Amino acid sequence: PPRRTAAPVRKARHDLHPGTPDLASFPRAAWLKAARKALTAAPDEAFGYSDPQGRIELRAALADYLARARGVRAHPDRIVVVSGFVHGLRLMARVLRDRRVREVAVDSYGLDVHWRLLTDAGLRLPALPYDEHGTRTEALGRQGAVLMTAAHQFPLGGALPADRRAAAVDWARAGGGLILEDDYDGEFRYDRQPVGALQSLDPERVVYLGTASKSLAPGLRLGWMALPRELVAEVTAAKGEADWMCGAPDQLTLAEFLTSGAYDRHVRARRLHYRRRRDQLVAALAAEAPQVRVTGIAAGLHAVLTLPPGTEASVVQAAAHHGLAVQGLSYFRHPEVPHGPDGLVVGYGTPSDSAWHGALAALVRAVP
Repeated sequence: PPRRTAAPVRKARHDLHPGTPDLASFPRAAWLKAARKALTAAPDEAFGYSDPQGRIELRAALADYLARARGVRAHPDRIVVVSGFVHGLRLMARVLRDRRVREVAVDSYGLDVHWRLLTDAGLRLPALPYDEHGTRTEALGRQGAVLMTAAHQFPLGGALPADRRAAAVDWARAGGGLILEDDYDGEFRYDRQPVGALQSLDPERVVYLGTASKSLAPGLRLGWMALPRELVAEVTAAKGEADWMCGAPDQLTLAEFLTSGAYDRHVRARRLHYRRRRDQLVAALAAEAPQVRVTGIAAGLHAVLTLPPGTEASVVQAAAHHGLAVQGLSYFRHPEVPHGPDGLVVGYGTPSDSAWHGALAALVRAVP
């Protein structure tokens, strides 16, 4: 197993784990307004057992939004609503297994919860090599699928270059493979133009997965899949005869939230907010720890702090001593990748406004 260097969170005063937005910023009033309007207009059948593909109102709203914001090409009939990324990945693991796929290639760095889900389905997970330009997609071989975070690699933070995106699509076309695209934080881009979804290059070879977990809150348990035409029936069948996982009221509320423009307004406000936090993080480290290099900051809700070789474990422990829960870069390294740079993965979206400056001060004290 990979070496795990994560501070214990039991007594931590501050949490800088990546992957969670500022939960205090959830737009309660706007969400309540959307819920009231959506439920007032909802047909009676919306409160029964629903279509496993998801409510058509939400699928139509997502098709419009994803085309506009992420360049995704998908008709509502090719969207399936899921209860988050893990749910969508579990459905795809079942479909891949039924298709007799044996291997799914993955990035050298990622989330072990996703890797365990795939291995539990009986799939082998070879790690693709990685260099300063990102995942080397030319190394794809006889695998049946590949799981990627192409727009903003998690956790290293880079965007996959155009030639490597094209190489991945060419591989999928040539061998009938599938690309599973995890577009986990596509709304948050700061210093560069938005990187469009890989799905736009070939909607018949790319399974696009997104959620409201970073833009709104993970507690909503709302996500979506934009599928190749040939997979819609298989994924829907894997989900079941009715939608047991995604409540219709929340789906209708999100549909109203999207179509009313409230979602766009919320994302714009959060983008400015998180950019300010990112800038404060970079400025504090430049002033107090100039030897620490900060990377992966052009997008998303986290940054990578490169540490001197051999210091990652001690820095994570020092952070714990200062009441800070933070994860080392090695925590996210694939078991097949024995070595890599030392670093911290700092989630600057997680703390509330009242806790942010204390968390930042604790981080500065912990790094060498």
